Amino acid sequence: MRVKGINNDIQGIIFDMDGLLINSEKLYWDANIQASEEENLGTPKDSYLKLAGATVKEMQDFYHKYFKTESDRDKFIKRTDDLVWQWTDEGKLKLQPGVQEALDKFQALGLHMAIASSNYEDVLEHAIWATGIRNYFDFHLSYLDVQKGHIKPKPAPDIYLAAAKKMNIPKENILVFEDSSTGVAAGANAGLKVVMIPDLLPPTEQDKNNATMICKNFFEFLEKI
Repeated sequence: MRVKGINNDIQGIIFDMDGLLINSEKLYWDANIQASEEENLGTPKDSYLKLAGATVKEMQDFYHKYFKTESDRDKFIKRTDDLVWQWTDEGKLKLQPGVQEALDKFQALGLHMAIASSNYEDVLEHAIWATGIRNYFDFHLSYLDVQKGHIKPKPAPDIYLAAAKKMNIPKENILVFEDSSTGVAAGANAGLKVVMIPDLLPPTEQDKNNATMICKNFFEFLEKI
């Protein structure tokens, strides 16, 4: 696949999942707000945006700030996860704009495709089956692979390096799609070309330096093929 603005022929694509392929970041945000209101935490609604694509340390800092005990934190996280799982079963989990068209195009071009996500294995499987996109991908990596492989989570490059190795395609012929600053940094740190399609948060100056290009959605990217 030839892409305007990219010199190398693209043979493989690695996708993030949450906020990139599916609207789950918005669902998690809504679930955080509902869980907070149920417990009368009084946490500002926009504060949960800090969790979108957050690093492990950023998440730990957030929970330490707003929860007095680990028990309170764990109860809140479980309620959030349960709500998103429920909403997924109810059909509220949707593909992001242009994703279906992009997957169909990439498949027609014979590209290899994979997912490298920081989410849990069961959540990832639930999401890709619920949205009907499971069979587009050669394989996927999740937080389970981070744990099993003793590799560092994003923004470390580890999960993208592992995905590129498993794809068995030269790094210069692989394209990464990400929505968050953490993910963009991970792809760039792995020495891969990254297309950023922002979700809840606008790109930062650092994102503009790390990303090969920034598109508002997959439709805009498809115009470059």
